[in-house]
Amino acid sequence: MTTFSFLDKLSTAIIDQYQGNISDVVIVLPNKRAKIFLIEALKKQLTGTLFAPEIVSIEDFIQDVAGIRTCDNIELLFEFYDVYLEITPEEKQQSFELFANWAKTLLQDFNEIDRYLLKPSYVFSYLKDIEDIKHWSLDLEKRTTMIENYLEFWNLLPRYYEALYGHLLRKGIGYQGLIYREAVENLNYFSETLGTKKLIFAGFNALNQAEEKIIQQLLFNDQAKIYWDIDAVFLNDSFHDAGLFVRRFKKEWKQYTAQPFEWIVNDFSQEKNIQIIGTPKTVGQAKIAGKLIEEIQLKTESLDKVALVLGEENLLIPVLYALPSSVDSLNITMGYSSKNNPAQILINKLFKLHTNAIQRDEKHYVFYYKEILDILTHPLVEPYVKAGHLVQVINQNNITFLTQKKLLEIQETPSVLFRLLFEKWNDKSVGDILDKLSQTLLAIKSFLSNDNEEDKLSKTFLYSVFKVVNKLINYYEAHPKIDTISTLYTVYKQVIDLAEVSFEGEPLTGLQIMGVLESRVLDFETVIVTSMNEGKFPAGKTMNSFIPYDVKRELGLPTYKEKDAIYSYHFYHLLLRAKNIYLLYNTESEGLDAGERSRFLTQLEIEKQPNHKLSHQIYNAFLPDKAYESVSVPKSDRIMARLKEIATGKGFSPSGLTAYMRNPIQFYNQRILRISEVEEVEENIALNTLGTIIHATLEELYKPYQNKFLSLSDVDWMFAMANGEVEKQFRLEYKEGEITKGKNLLAFEVAKRNVYNFLREEKRKLEEGDAVKIIALETPLERVLEDNRLPFPVKIAGNVDRIEIRNGKVRIVDYKTGKVLKTNVQLKEWTGLTDDIKNDKIIQLLCYAFMYEEKAAGQEMEVGIVSFKNMKSGFMPFGRKIEKDFETIVTPEIMDDFKTQIIILINEILDQNIPFEEKIK
Repeated sequence: MTTFSFLDKLSTAIIDQYQGNISDVVIVLPNKRAKIFLIEALKKQLTGTLFAPEIVSIEDFIQDVAGIRTCDNIELLFEFYDVYLEITPEEKQQSFELFANWAKTLLQDFNEIDRYLLKPSYVFSYLKDIEDIKHWSLDLEKRTTMIENYLEFWNLLPRYYEALYGHLLRKGIGYQGLIYREAVENLNYFSETLGTKKLIFAGFNALNQAEEKIIQQLLFNDQAKIYWDIDAVFLNDSFHDAGLFVRRFKKEWKQYTAQPFEWIVNDFSQEKNIQIIGTPKTVGQAKIAGKLIEEIQLKTESLDKVALVLGEENLLIPVLYALPSSVDSLNITMGYSSKNNPAQILINKLFKLHTNAIQRDEKHYVFYYKEILDILTHPLVEPYVKAGHLVQVINQNNITFLTQKKLLEIQETPSVLFRLLFEKWNDKSVGDILDKLSQTLLAIKSFLSNDNEEDKLSKTFLYSVFKVVNKLINYYEAHPKIDTISTLYTVYKQVIDLAEVSFEGEPLTGLQIMGVLESRVLDFETVIVTSMNEGKFPAGKTMNSFIPYDVKRELGLPTYKEKDAIYSYHFYHLLLRAKNIYLLYNTESEGLDAGERSRFLTQLEIEKQPNHKLSHQIYNAFLPDKAYESVSVPKSDRIMARLKEIATGKGFSPSGLTAYMRNPIQFYNQRILRISEVEEVEENIALNTLGTIIHATLEELYKPYQNKFLSLSDVDWMFAMANGEVEKQFRLEYKEGEITKGKNLLAFEVAKRNVYNFLREEKRKLEEGDAVKIIALETPLERVLEDNRLPFPVKIAGNVDRIEIRNGKVRIVDYKTGKVLKTNVQLKEWTGLTDDIKNDKIIQLLCYAFMYEEKAAGQEMEVGIVSFKNMKSGFMPFGRKIEKDFETIVTPEIMDDFKTQIIILINEILDQNIPFEEKIK
C-alpha cells in the first residue's frame, strides 16, 4: 500500500479545490520549517507556472491579525522593569538582577493567562486569596515585615499586569499572549479586510483558547478550512494522549455537526519495522545512530527520506562526529544550545577573569593565573595570540597572581587580540566593555578562513554570539539600568540562552537532523529517534510558574498532563507514516544524563498493532576480556642503541635503576624516549619541590665548612642563618609563587622545622663527642662497572647529598623528606634484591658506596639515610644481617655480592629479548 505524506495530500487538495487561483490562498502551518517542503509538494502536482500561495506560520499569522510586533524575552524584561520602577515605591525597588529572577516566571504566567483568554483580575484575585488563606494562622499583629512584603507582592500583580499591557500596546509591541489576545479583539476587522483570500490551517494538534476562537470564527465566516492529521487509532482510543486535543475539537466544535472532519487517516496500523535499542550513555546513542545511518545508506544509497530526531540538543555534536564519512549532504534544522558554544564559553571566561580581577584588587588589577591560562589555551584564542612564552614563564616561575602591567611586560609584543582580551575593565563603561567584546569576536574572525571546514564552523559559533553582544549594545543604549559589570553579566547570562547556533544546509536533500518540534507536519520513511527516556522524551513535570497545579486545572490552563499529550502527538506523528523506525534510549538509570526508559516505548509494546514488527535490543560497548592490557614495548635496534648510549655515556643513575624496578615502562618513557613531565604552576608546593628546598638549604649552610671539622659554634651560626636561607631557597626554587599564606605558608614552616631538627641532631652528636669533617655536598659521582658478565662496561652515575668523615669512618648520607624506617635499609638476603621495589633504598645506598669505593681507599665506609620525618632515628645506616646482628660497614664482600645483583638487573635492561613490560599496580 502506498502511503502519501500529509503535505502531498494537502497540496493535492489545494490544487483540486482552487486550481488556478492558489495565489489567493493563505496556508497557515504550525511552524516555518514545513513551508519549503509544502512548496516542493505543490511543484510536483503542477505542470505549469503559477504564483505560489502565501505560506506562514501560526505565530506570524496571529501577528498579522493583531497588527503588533513581537518582542524578544530580554527586551520584554527591560520594558517590564521600567513599568516595575514606576509602580513600586522607591524604598522597595529591587535591582535588575533580583528583579529578573522572578520577573521571567511572572511573564510566563502573564503569557499563559492571555493565550487562554482568562480574565486577569479574576486570576490574580484567586492567587491573592490563596496566599491570604495560607497566612490566616498568623495574627495581623504577629506578621513579620517579610510576610507583609510577600502579601503586598500578590496585591501588586494586577497593577503590574495592567501597566505592562498598556505600556506595550502604546509601543506597538508585545509578548505572544498579548498579541494573541489583541488578535482576538481585532478579528472582526481582520475578517472584513481579508477579501477573497481563503485561509487553510493545516497540521495542527494542540491549540490555545485564542487560536481556537480565531480559527472557529474564520471557519464560521466560511473564510477558512482546517485539515487535521490524526490517525484513527489515536482518535478512537479515549485514553490515548496523542488524540487528546483533536478528540475534544471534534466533539465540541459546532461546525463538525454539519461538516466532515478532515482528515482521519489509517496509516499507523500499516506495516512498520520498529526497533527499540538500548545502550549506555548519550555517546552510545550517537554512535549507534551513526552506525544505523551507515547501514541504511548501504541499502538505499539515498538519505533524502531519513530523519534523525534528537530528543535532546546536546547530542548534536556527538552525532555529527559519529556520522559515516559517506554522508555527503545533511540538513540540520534545530538550534544548538549556546551552553556548549566555544565562543560563548570564551566570553564567559572573560567575564570571570575581569570581574574577579576587579573584586580582588582595584588598584593593581590582578589576574589569577588559572583564569589567564583558561583564556590563552581556549581553541579560539591559542592559535592566534602566540602566548607560548607567557604560558612557559607562568609555569616555570609558579606565578599565581599577575598584574595586568606584568602580563603585558612578559608578552613582549602583545597583538591586538591579546590587548583586547586583557585590557582593564574596571575603568571602562558598560558600553565600552560591550564594544570591546564585539571587537574581540571580530578580531578572532579575521584569523579564520572560508576554505577550512573547521574555520567555517567556528565562524558560525562566533556569529551567533556576535549577534547577542550587538543586541546587548542596543539594550544598553535604550536602558541605562545596566550600569555595572555584575548587572551586565546577569543580563548576558539571560540573553545568551537566545544565542542558538543556526546551521546552513540543503533542506530537501540528504539526511535531515532535527529536534522534536521541527518534525511537525513532516513525514519520513525512516526515522531514528534518540533520548527516549523519561525527562527527555517526554520532558516530564516542570512547574516554572506562580500558579499552582490545582489552580491551573481549575482555570483551564495547560499543566504537565497537556504538555505530555503534546509530546505524545509529536512522537506518534513521527511514527505515523514511517516504515522503518529506530528508537534509542539510555539504559543507565543513574547519572546526569540518565533516566528510566520512556513510557512511549512501553506503550508501543503493550498496544502493539498486528502489522507492527517490534524488536528490542541492548547494545553494550565492547568489553575486552581483560579490563586493562599492560603495555609491552619490544627492544628494537634503535632502543638498544639508546640503551648503550646511556650505559656508556651519561650512565645509569641509582634512581633510574630503581625506576626500572618500579615500572619498566616508566623507565622507557623517561630514559629512552626522554619524555619529561608537563610543566605546570605549583599553586601549592609539591613534595619534591619541598625536598629540593631543604636539600639546597643544607648545602648552602654547610658549604663554608667543607674540608674542616665542625664545631658547636659552626652549628650555632647555621641556626642563625637557617631562616633566611630557607626563604632564599624558596624564592629561588618556587620563583614567584605565593608563600605568605595558606598551604604554602605551612610548607614554608615545615621546611624551617626540618632544617632546625637536622641541625639540632647535628649539635647533639657533636656534644656527645662526634668528630665530623664534611668532604663533599651535593656532589656528582660516577664509576664504570667492568665485569665479564656484562656485554660491555656500564657507567653508574649519580649525585650524593653528603659525604663526610665521622669518627674516622667515611659516611655517605642521603637525605629523604619522606618517612623512612630502619627496616627499609636492612638486608637479610641477597637473593631477589632487584625483584622487589621495597629494596629501592638499599640499591640506591649501595650504588653510592660502589661509586665512592675507590676514593675511600680502604677506609671503613657507611652509607645511610637521614629521614626528616623520622629524625628521632637519626642516621640510619645500611645493614647486612649476619647471624643476629646487622653489619653496617660496607665490606668488599658486601660490594661483591651487590655487584652480582646489580649486574643481573643491568643485564635484564640490556637484554634485547626482554621487552619493557608495564607493571600494573
